[in-house]
Amino acid sequence: MNTEQLRQSVREKWLSYYENNREWLSRLGVWVNCEGERRPSSSFILATLSVLEPRLTQLLPLIVDLSSNPDRIVVALGLNFNPEDYLTEHDSAGKNLSKDRETSNKIGKGQIKMLPSSNDTEVRLPSAQDVVRFRSRQDEYCQGSRPNQEKKD
Repeated sequence: MNTEQLRQSVREKWLSYYENNREWLSRLGVWVNCEGERRPSSSFILATLSVLEPRLTQLLPLIVDLSSNPDRIVVALGLNFNPEDYLTEHDSAGKNLSKDRETSNKIGKGQIKMLPSSNDTEVRLPSAQDVVRFRSRQDEYCQGSRPNQEKKD
């Protein structure tokens, strides 16, 4: 098996999957920063690819024996990039990753049904740093499980 062909196949399938599901994936809370690149988490990428690319599923046990760090695996597969930025650049250049969106978005005779867009209401989730700060404040105020009793002499 040619590793470059596998990398190319995995990259194409990941980008095609991302493009077809872009509307909800871009808002999903799986985004991380890895080596200066904003992208979905390694676990999410690997789980998705294990369904999309059967050859990768056959290799994952060996790959995990060599490195159990999912970030390193994603970097080795050449997927440490922001798919949103990549697709935006290629869409603006007039190129479309999907060769036939109509065919790829259909199952049998019916189309895949997506959840409705919520452009009207924007939900802002706290960043990971905000959550850490909040938890730190909670820990600082921790009083224990018993009421504060003054020592009796």
